[in-house]
Parts: sequence; C-alpha cells; structure tokens
Amino acid sequence: MTETLAPDRLPVAASAWHEPSILWTRRWTDRLFSFAVERPESFRFRSGEFVMLGLPAEDGAGKPTLRAYSIASPNWADELEFFSIQVPDGPLTSRLGRLAAGDRILLGRKPTGTLVLDALTPGRRLFLVASGTGLAPWLSVLRDPETWERFDRIVVTHTVREVRDLAYRNFLTRDILDDPLIGDLALGRLFYYPTVTREPFERPGRITSRIADGALFSDLGLGSGFDPAADRVMLCGSTAMIRDVAALLEQAGLTEGSNAAPGDYVLERAFVG
Repeated sequence: MTETLAPDRLPVAASAWHEPSILWTRRWTDRLFSFAVERPESFRFRSGEFVMLGLPAEDGAGKPTLRAYSIASPNWADELEFFSIQVPDGPLTSRLGRLAAGDRILLGRKPTGTLVLDALTPGRRLFLVASGTGLAPWLSVLRDPETWERFDRIVVTHTVREVRDLAYRNFLTRDILDDPLIGDLALGRLFYYPTVTREPFERPGRITSRIADGALFSDLGLGSGFDPAADRVMLCGSTAMIRDVAALLEQAGLTEGSNAAPGDYVLERAFVG
C-alpha cells in the first residue's frame, strides 16, 4: 500500500528540508529501484555529490529516518534521480520502495561529497568503479559535459551478484549514445564493463580480481594496468570493494585526492565504514 505523507506528519524542523514530490519510480528487481523527485529551484549540486533523503517517523512524533543518497542525475537536470536497494526490514528503504508518484519525501538542502571532478587532478582516462547501487554517482558524472571535456576515455565498471542486478545496462550500452547533450561525445570513448559474481556471465567475478590480474585492461585494450600519469579513478560501492581497489591503486602509485587536495583517485568516505 502506498504511504502518502501528509503535511501534518512532517517533522517540526521542516524548514531544514525541502519536501519534493516523487515524479516517477522504476522497479529493476524485487530489491532494486530508481525514483526521481522534483528539483527545488534553489537546489544546486556538483555531479557526483550526495544528499540526505528521509521520511518522517512513522509515529509522526519521532525524528525522521534519514540516509545519504548519491544523486544519479547530472547537475543540469530538472529532476533529481536516485538509485536504491530495498531492504525488507530497512527503516528507510522498506518504506521508500512502497512510495509512488505524488508522494513526498524529505530532501536535504546541502549536497556534498568527494566523488566530483574537482577532487581529481587532470588526466586522460577516467575509471568509474562501482558495485551495486554505487553506480548512481557515475550516472551523474557521465551525463556532465565537463567530464568529456576533461578526459579522452571513460571506463565504467559495475559489479553485481546476479545478471538481473545490472540496472541501467541498456542506458550505458545504447541509450546514452542518443543523449542530445553528450551522445556524440561518448561515441567510441565510453567503455562499459559489467561483472557478475554469483552466476555465469561473460565477465565473471569481482572487479578487484580483474584489476589485479590485468583482465580489465586487456579486455578493453587499455594497456596492462593503471598509469599514474594518465589515469584517474573514482570508487563507489561496498566497503570491501572500495578498500581492496584503493589498495591496488596505491600499489600502482596513485594517490587519494579530496576537495581540499585533488589527487589521482577518490572515494566517498562518508559511505565507508
């Protein structure tokens, strides 16, 4: 049953939040879904940033239930898109997954994060490494024309458990090339590299293994490994994936960057336990 959020259920400190309506929802699997909300006129963000989303307490009296979500739409879009997993007993995602167009959510006013171009030094190849719903910020970064101005080639890796979990696969292999803003820029320069860990697939296994043994690079004809002089990397996904890939990047001579001190690779520490 869809839960509509009435104005009298919003928290007392409602001024701390935007209260946009959901525009659409899309189910990928029983566990994965995407949705978009109205973009408030005053809401500004850099492609790749995250923001707090939430719902009021179910009893109408307690604190709202909140979670950080990467914004999947680019910074020029009229709507704000998000990609989520639905955990059956999750205090927020179990409720978010039941909402529909017209329902309202709480949207933070201050997006932030390090998965942005500003946190990287200049390079020629950009690797966007994701597992699960960690693909979300790359959907934003990819649709930003500045990304294509700064890099000659862009590789998107997406590691999931089952083939059906490869959400946005058609977009990354086909639809993006029809995008009126960046379609021509992506042609011949975008490399999509999905891997699946728990069932047969053309590229089985964890992305960590395929980086370590060189398969990622040989499969795409991109040399034999990361080049600190040319390659820049962004990481988003499971804690284990981020830590393992970050270790491989450090071994290859790449250094971590931040908004204050740009570097060769970045990860979102707010999402890493």
